[in-house]
Amino acid sequence: MPGKIILRMLVLAMSIFAGMGVLLPADSPSSQKEVFGVRVVARESARRVDVFIGAQLFTAYLFPDTIKKPVLFPLLTAGGAVITRGYPLEPRPGERVDHPHQVGLWFNFGDVNGLDFWNNSDAIPAAQRNKMGTIVHRQVKRAEGGEGRGELEVVMEWHTPNGTPLLQEDTTFVFRAAQGVRSIDRITRLTALSEPVHFNDNKEGVLGMRMARELEQPATKPEVFTDASGKATPVPILDNKGVTGLYHSSEGKTGDDVWGTRGRWTALSGKIGSEDVTVAILDHSGNPGFPTYWHARGYGLFAANPLGQKALSNGKEELNLKLEPRQSAVFRYRVLILSEAFSPQSVEKQYQRFQSEVK
Repeated sequence: MPGKIILRMLVLAMSIFAGMGVLLPADSPSSQKEVFGVRVVARESARRVDVFIGAQLFTAYLFPDTIKKPVLFPLLTAGGAVITRGYPLEPRPGERVDHPHQVGLWFNFGDVNGLDFWNNSDAIPAAQRNKMGTIVHRQVKRAEGGEGRGELEVVMEWHTPNGTPLLQEDTTFVFRAAQGVRSIDRITRLTALSEPVHFNDNKEGVLGMRMARELEQPATKPEVFTDASGKATPVPILDNKGVTGLYHSSEGKTGDDVWGTRGRWTALSGKIGSEDVTVAILDHSGNPGFPTYWHARGYGLFAANPLGQKALSNGKEELNLKLEPRQSAVFRYRVLILSEAFSPQSVEKQYQRFQSEVK
């Protein structure tokens, strides 16, 4: 009996303390949900918008004159690991130096009215530049932070070599942060301007990332990479120490078998230092060409391309998207960065959340 009396007294005391606002063990600060403040800081004179999670840089929207489209660069995990290749903006020792147009996270395409927006860079010979398109930043419409979430709205234009705008691009980036999780939604509306715009089936597109060396798949032989303009870049065997990447698709494909297949999502897993990392690109069911084909290469190119069906299906399918003047197409993607080993169940859960959150 005395024990029961003491227990009742303890329960009563706990309820009184709780009513007074006294922190009990279950309510202590260490057990509260962690707050992740997202700051989106526009610095247009420096041609960038920085995105911070707390005091740590998460990514930046960059639009310098030295690259031919705006990009997000770099991208970091919750643990502070950089998942994007540094070259050509911030080269790091041991990286490949092929494909200088593959910078950070970008969105473009290899054949728009016969112009190549994908391969354009300062490395293109002067004689080839009349075949290249450029995406030009026009405006930061909105930059807002908040608890666990920040947003950036920008306007761009897709230009011909003589500066004529073919398309207006209105893109909203949504940056989210939680414990061990970072994500970026890229919701892009492309609107044809004064003339019809044809996206002719091409393997170079559309949402692409170039990954850090640690997230490449180990390479065992020298390679030569050839871009759409025919420029070949030989790449020798690199030191595979610390190279741990492996692709996984929603359809159960792994490694090099992911390339040229369809899927709702594809993830790239590996380890950077002591941190387990899973990076996934999630396709949306409302996108043109859903489910997308994957242009995912072991050397670190990770891209979702719904508009390269003929090239990626070996001629079995084809999709040529056409926009009449003032007609639009919308593309919705989520880039998910998890500080954990790959789990198909975990990525699928995040995929279903993406589908419910973005319409």
